[in-house]
Amino acid sequence: MKILSAPFVGGNRRSGAISFLIVLAVVAFAFVPVARAVPPPDQDPFYAASVDLGAQPDGAVLRTRSIALYGLPLPVSGWQVQYRTNAGDGSPIAGMATVLVPPQPWFGPGQRPLLAYQIAEDSLATRCAPSYALRGGWDLGGANSYIDTPFIAEALRRGWAVVASDYEGPDSRFLDGVSSGRAVLDGIRAARALAPDAVGPASPIGAWGYSGGAFATLWAAQLQPAYAPDIQFAGITSGGVPADWTAMAHGVDGTVQAGLALLVLIAIAKNEPNSGVPELLNERGRMALAEDGAACGPDLVFKYFNAHMDDFAAVPDVLSHPVFRAATDRQELGGSAPVMPMYLYHSTTDDVIPVAGFTDLVGRYCAQGADLTSVHSPLPGHNVTAIGEAPGAMGFLADRFAGVPVLPGCHG
Repeated sequence: MKILSAPFVGGNRRSGAISFLIVLAVVAFAFVPVARAVPPPDQDPFYAASVDLGAQPDGAVLRTRSIALYGLPLPVSGWQVQYRTNAGDGSPIAGMATVLVPPQPWFGPGQRPLLAYQIAEDSLATRCAPSYALRGGWDLGGANSYIDTPFIAEALRRGWAVVASDYEGPDSRFLDGVSSGRAVLDGIRAARALAPDAVGPASPIGAWGYSGGAFATLWAAQLQPAYAPDIQFAGITSGGVPADWTAMAHGVDGTVQAGLALLVLIAIAKNEPNSGVPELLNERGRMALAEDGAACGPDLVFKYFNAHMDDFAAVPDVLSHPVFRAATDRQELGGSAPVMPMYLYHSTTDDVIPVAGFTDLVGRYCAQGADLTSVHSPLPGHNVTAIGEAPGAMGFLADRFAGVPVLPGCHG
């Protein structure tokens, strides 16, 4: 759950590449706040689900519109795509994705690569959705979309197309792995069907996400063989991987990022009202659920600075309660190993997501026969690692798109 970060410049440092990164980074950090005329998703008819949604196949394009990235005249072609996907219970829902294509033609072999880039949405409301921020809407809840601009810009600089799904869906279901994974996979299907410049059925496909984005990326990878066998990933990368949700919540409880623990608690109570978790809350907890059920991660971090979760609970040590643990266990990664090559990285001193969960997840994937390169990074902390390890993640994807063979098995 990346809340704060900064830009990086990775790969080939040609002056044109650096200029492209700087242009988009400046937009994200300086000029986006002036673009306030964009209606939020709940007030935008474009987001409304089609009446015949259930009659459409998974990933079917329902409607499209061209957008100006961040609402400004940047040299990037952009579209919003509404598509059919499925909630965790199998019911059809309308997904939304942003598809971006760089201005330069693709001169590489084959069709232009397509990167599914999962922004850490970390939200309980659609105003926090990446599509809103990328179209030029301004809300503090969209901070992660602006922060991730340099990573997206580097992918575009390399000539890759990018699809960024609102993988939490129209109900903003944070911490719903199945729904998130399906939304990513169907967003890829929709981007291929849209077929922007040089993107087509033969385009090599990659996926990348950090923190909350890694959660969605890896759920998509785990679900792909059964849910989307038509999508063949060349490779995926993920960093700051959320594994062991209870340990993460315990780790930030009572700290400056305590709002992230409350985000998990509220999300579970909201997503699974029959899980027993709502009954663990006291009056203050029920008030937080009512008041903050449409909040974003940054909202909660600022509001609940140094808060303790037991102050919101009717039971002691709520984060260790069997009911809460059972609910979060259902969202843990590792039930099956992805079949495509993976590059996973995590700081050994991550201050948001303890590294022990990552190490355990890598072990489970490897025990199931994964082809995986793991990096236990010495870089300090969650956000610094997002920047410092990004060139390695990008390089791994570039090699997979180029057809460079990967050494089978686990390496790290």
